Amino acid sequence: MTFSGDGVVSQLILVRHGESQWNLENRFTGWMDVPLSKKGLDEAISAGKKLKDIEFDKMYVSHMLRAIQTLHYILIESNSKRTPIIYHEEKRINDREHHTGDPNSEIPIYMSVDLAERYYGNLQGLNKQKTREKYGDKQVHLWRRDFTVKPPDGESLKNTCERTTPYYKKYIFRDLQEDKTVLVSAHGNSLRAITMYVENISEQEIPNVEIPTGIPIVYTFDENMKLLDKKFL
Repeated sequence: MTFSGDGVVSQLILVRHGESQWNLENRFTGWMDVPLSKKGLDEAISAGKKLKDIEFDKMYVSHMLRAIQTLHYILIESNSKRTPIIYHEEKRINDREHHTGDPNSEIPIYMSVDLAERYYGNLQGLNKQKTREKYGDKQVHLWRRDFTVKPPDGESLKNTCERTTPYYKKYIFRDLQEDKTVLVSAHGNSLRAITMYVENISEQEIPNVEIPTGIPIVYTFDENMKLLDKKFL
Protein backbone atom coordinates (compact mmCIF):
# COMPACT_ATOMS: atom_id res chain seq x y z
CA MET A 1 0.00 0.00 0.00
CA THR A 2 1.26 3.48 -0.84
CA PHE A 3 0.71 6.33 1.63
CA SER A 4 1.04 10.01 0.85
CA GLY A 5 1.45 11.34 4.39
CA ASP A 6 1.56 10.65 8.13
CA GLY A 7 -1.51 8.99 9.59
CA VAL A 8 -2.91 7.90 6.20
CA VAL A 9 -4.56 4.50 6.29
CA SER A 10 -6.44 4.31 2.98
CA GLN A 11 -6.45 6.06 -0.36
CA LEU A 12 -9.15 6.54 -2.99
CA ILE A 13 -8.05 7.57 -6.47
CA LEU A 14 -10.71 8.72 -8.93
CA VAL A 15 -9.96 9.02 -12.64
CA ARG A 16 -12.45 10.39 -15.11
CA HIS A 17 -11.83 8.79 -18.49
CA GLY A 18 -9.85 10.76 -21.03
CA GLU A 19 -11.56 12.85 -23.68
CA SER A 20 -13.94 10.71 -25.73
CA GLN A 21 -14.59 11.09 -29.44
CA TRP A 22 -17.96 12.68 -28.68
CA ASN A 23 -16.41 15.00 -26.10
CA LEU A 24 -14.22 16.15 -28.97
CA GLU A 25 -17.24 16.58 -31.24
CA ASN A 26 -19.19 18.46 -28.50
CA ARG A 27 -21.97 15.86 -28.44
CA PHE A 28 -24.05 14.50 -25.57
CA THR A 29 -22.67 11.03 -24.87
CA GLY A 30 -24.35 9.52 -21.83
CA TRP A 31 -24.71 5.77 -22.29
CA MET A 32 -23.55 5.73 -25.91
CA ASP A 33 -20.45 3.57 -25.83
CA VAL A 34 -17.94 5.64 -27.78
CA PRO A 35 -14.13 5.33 -27.57
CA LEU A 36 -11.49 7.76 -26.45
CA SER A 37 -10.16 10.37 -28.86
CA LYS A 38 -6.44 10.63 -29.59
CA LYS A 39 -6.21 13.28 -26.87
CA GLY A 40 -8.15 10.98 -24.54
CA LEU A 41 -5.65 8.17 -25.12
CA ASP A 42 -2.81 10.56 -24.31
CA GLU A 43 -4.63 11.65 -21.14
CA ALA A 44 -5.06 8.02 -20.08
CA ILE A 45 -1.37 7.32 -20.64
CA SER A 46 -0.47 10.45 -18.66
CA ALA A 47 -2.69 9.32 -15.77
CA GLY A 48 -1.01 5.93 -15.87
CA LYS A 49 2.45 7.46 -15.63
CA LYS A 50 1.38 9.46 -12.58
CA LEU A 51 -0.01 6.34 -10.88
CA LYS A 52 2.62 3.84 -12.01
CA ASP A 53 4.20 3.28 -8.59
CA ILE A 54 0.98 2.87 -6.60
CA GLU A 55 0.11 -0.70 -5.61
CA PHE A 56 -3.67 -0.78 -5.75
CA ASP A 57 -5.56 -3.32 -3.69
CA LYS A 58 -8.71 -3.09 -5.80
CA MET A 59 -9.97 -1.31 -8.90
CA TYR A 60 -13.46 -0.43 -10.05
CA VAL A 61 -14.52 0.54 -13.56
CA SER A 62 -17.68 1.46 -15.43
CA HIS A 63 -18.85 -1.01 -18.06
CA MET A 64 -18.37 1.63 -20.77
CA LEU A 65 -15.52 1.51 -23.28
CA ARG A 66 -14.01 4.93 -22.57
CA ALA A 67 -13.60 4.13 -18.87
CA ILE A 68 -12.24 0.66 -19.67
CA GLN A 69 -9.75 2.10 -22.17
CA THR A 70 -8.56 4.59 -19.57
CA LEU A 71 -8.04 1.84 -17.02
CA HIS A 72 -6.29 -0.26 -19.68
CA TYR A 73 -3.63 2.39 -20.22
CA ILE A 74 -3.25 2.95 -16.48
CA LEU A 75 -2.50 -0.76 -16.15
CA ILE A 76 -0.04 -0.69 -19.05
CA GLU A 77 1.95 2.06 -17.34
CA SER A 78 1.83 0.40 -13.91
CA ASN A 79 5.02 -1.01 -12.39
CA SER A 80 2.99 -3.59 -10.47
CA LYS A 81 3.86 -7.21 -11.26
CA ARG A 82 0.41 -8.48 -10.35
CA THR A 83 -2.06 -9.70 -13.00
CA PRO A 84 -5.29 -7.68 -13.43
CA ILE A 85 -8.40 -9.88 -13.20
CA ILE A 86 -11.80 -8.45 -14.18
CA TYR A 87 -14.84 -9.65 -12.25
CA HIS A 88 -18.12 -9.01 -14.08
CA GLU A 89 -21.42 -8.27 -12.38
CA GLU A 90 -23.47 -9.54 -15.32
CA LYS A 91 -25.09 -12.71 -13.96
CA ARG A 92 -24.41 -15.05 -16.88
CA ILE A 93 -20.71 -14.24 -16.62
CA ASN A 94 -20.55 -13.98 -12.83
CA ASP A 95 -22.05 -17.46 -12.43
CA ARG A 96 -18.99 -18.86 -14.22
CA GLU A 97 -16.40 -16.92 -12.24
CA HIS A 98 -15.39 -19.33 -9.50
CA HIS A 99 -11.86 -18.03 -8.94
CA THR A 100 -11.67 -16.22 -5.59
CA GLY A 101 -8.43 -14.40 -6.38
CA ASP A 102 -4.94 -14.14 -4.96
CA PRO A 103 -4.11 -10.61 -3.68
CA ASN A 104 -0.40 -11.41 -3.74
CA SER A 105 -0.29 -11.98 -7.49
CA GLU A 106 -3.50 -10.41 -8.82
CA ILE A 107 -5.34 -7.08 -8.85
CA PRO A 108 -9.13 -7.58 -8.77
CA ILE A 109 -11.09 -5.25 -11.03
CA TYR A 110 -14.85 -4.95 -10.60
CA MET A 111 -16.91 -3.73 -13.55
CA SER A 112 -20.30 -2.16 -12.82
CA VAL A 113 -23.11 -0.37 -14.65
CA ASP A 114 -23.72 1.57 -11.43
CA LEU A 115 -20.56 3.52 -12.20
CA ALA A 116 -21.73 4.42 -15.71
CA GLU A 117 -22.21 7.96 -16.93
CA ARG A 118 -25.47 9.80 -16.43
CA TYR A 119 -28.06 8.68 -19.00
CA TYR A 120 -28.86 11.66 -21.23
CA GLY A 121 -31.95 10.14 -22.87
CA ASN A 122 -33.10 11.82 -26.06
CA LEU A 123 -30.16 14.22 -26.03
CA GLN A 124 -27.62 11.46 -26.64
CA GLY A 125 -25.78 11.97 -29.91
CA LEU A 126 -26.93 15.59 -30.33
CA ASN A 127 -24.49 18.45 -30.74
CA LYS A 128 -24.53 20.57 -27.59
CA GLN A 129 -24.33 23.92 -29.36
CA LYS A 130 -27.11 23.05 -31.82
CA THR A 131 -29.21 21.86 -28.88
CA ARG A 132 -28.67 25.25 -27.19
CA GLU A 133 -29.72 27.02 -30.37
CA LYS A 134 -32.91 24.94 -30.52
CA TYR A 135 -33.97 24.94 -26.86
CA GLY A 136 -32.10 27.95 -25.43
CA ASP A 137 -29.08 28.23 -23.17
CA LYS A 138 -31.15 28.28 -19.97
CA GLN A 139 -32.99 25.04 -20.70
CA VAL A 140 -29.87 23.17 -21.78
CA HIS A 141 -28.03 24.44 -18.69
CA LEU A 142 -30.83 23.03 -16.52
CA TRP A 143 -30.67 19.67 -18.28
CA ARG A 144 -26.92 19.54 -17.85
CA ARG A 145 -26.35 21.07 -14.43
CA ASP A 146 -29.48 21.15 -12.26
CA PHE A 147 -29.42 18.43 -9.60
CA THR A 148 -33.02 17.28 -10.07
CA VAL A 149 -34.01 18.28 -13.64
CA LYS A 150 -33.92 15.40 -16.14
CA PRO A 151 -33.17 15.73 -19.85
CA PRO A 152 -36.00 14.25 -21.96
CA ASP A 153 -36.32 10.55 -21.05
CA GLY A 154 -32.97 10.71 -19.24
CA GLU A 155 -31.45 10.80 -15.76
CA SER A 156 -30.92 13.79 -13.52
CA LEU A 157 -27.73 14.05 -11.49
CA LYS A 158 -29.89 13.05 -8.51
CA ASN A 159 -30.84 9.82 -10.32
CA THR A 160 -27.18 9.11 -11.03
CA CYS A 161 -26.35 9.61 -7.35
CA GLU A 162 -29.16 7.21 -6.41
CA ARG A 163 -27.39 4.34 -8.20
CA THR A 164 -23.73 5.32 -7.80
CA THR A 165 -23.69 6.34 -4.13
CA PRO A 166 -25.19 3.07 -2.78
CA TYR A 167 -22.66 1.12 -4.86
CA TYR A 168 -19.84 3.24 -3.43
CA LYS A 169 -21.08 2.74 0.14
CA LYS A 170 -21.58 -1.02 -0.28
CA TYR A 171 -18.27 -1.86 -1.94
CA ILE A 172 -15.70 0.94 -2.25
CA PHE A 173 -16.26 2.53 1.16
CA ARG A 174 -15.99 -0.91 2.74
CA ASP A 175 -12.64 -1.44 1.02
CA LEU A 176 -11.38 1.88 2.36
CA GLN A 177 -12.51 0.93 5.86
CA GLU A 178 -10.30 -2.15 5.46
CA ASP A 179 -7.27 0.08 4.81
CA LYS A 180 -7.12 -0.55 1.08
CA THR A 181 -5.90 1.61 -1.78
CA VAL A 182 -8.63 1.80 -4.41
CA LEU A 183 -8.85 3.13 -7.98
CA VAL A 184 -12.12 4.07 -9.71
CA SER A 185 -12.13 4.70 -13.47
CA ALA A 186 -15.48 6.17 -14.44
CA HIS A 187 -17.26 9.28 -15.72
CA GLY A 188 -17.87 12.92 -14.90
CA ASN A 189 -21.27 12.47 -13.29
CA SER A 190 -20.77 9.11 -11.56
CA LEU A 191 -17.54 10.47 -10.07
CA ARG A 192 -19.37 13.67 -9.18
CA ALA A 193 -21.76 11.49 -7.15
CA ILE A 194 -18.86 9.86 -5.30
CA THR A 195 -17.24 13.26 -4.74
CA MET A 196 -20.50 14.58 -3.34
CA TYR A 197 -20.58 11.79 -0.75
CA VAL A 198 -16.89 11.84 0.14
CA GLU A 199 -16.70 15.62 0.56
CA ASN A 200 -20.24 16.06 1.93
CA ILE A 201 -21.10 18.55 -0.82
CA SER A 202 -24.64 19.94 -0.95
CA GLU A 203 -27.14 19.44 -3.76
CA GLN A 204 -26.82 23.13 -4.57
CA GLU A 205 -23.02 23.03 -4.84
CA ILE A 206 -22.40 19.70 -6.59
CA PRO A 207 -23.55 20.72 -10.11
CA ASN A 208 -20.70 23.25 -10.18
CA VAL A 209 -18.01 20.74 -9.23
CA GLU A 210 -15.80 19.96 -12.23
CA ILE A 211 -14.15 16.57 -12.69
CA PRO A 212 -11.30 16.98 -15.20
CA THR A 213 -10.62 14.28 -17.78
CA GLY A 214 -7.57 12.11 -17.24
CA ILE A 215 -6.42 13.84 -14.03
CA PRO A 216 -6.18 11.49 -11.01
CA ILE A 217 -7.86 12.82 -7.87
CA VAL A 218 -6.36 11.36 -4.69
CA TYR A 219 -8.27 11.26 -1.40
CA THR A 220 -6.51 10.12 1.76
CA PHE A 221 -8.27 8.96 4.92
CA ASP A 222 -7.26 8.13 8.47
CA GLU A 223 -8.23 5.00 10.42
CA ASN A 224 -11.61 6.53 11.28
CA MET A 225 -12.32 7.35 7.63
CA LYS A 226 -11.81 11.04 8.28
CA LEU A 227 -10.82 12.76 5.06
CA LEU A 228 -7.28 14.06 5.50
CA ASP A 229 -6.42 15.37 2.07
CA LYS A 230 -7.52 15.81 -1.53
CA LYS A 231 -5.11 16.52 -4.34
CA PHE A 232 -4.96 16.43 -8.13
CA LEU A 233 -1.95 14.69 -9.71
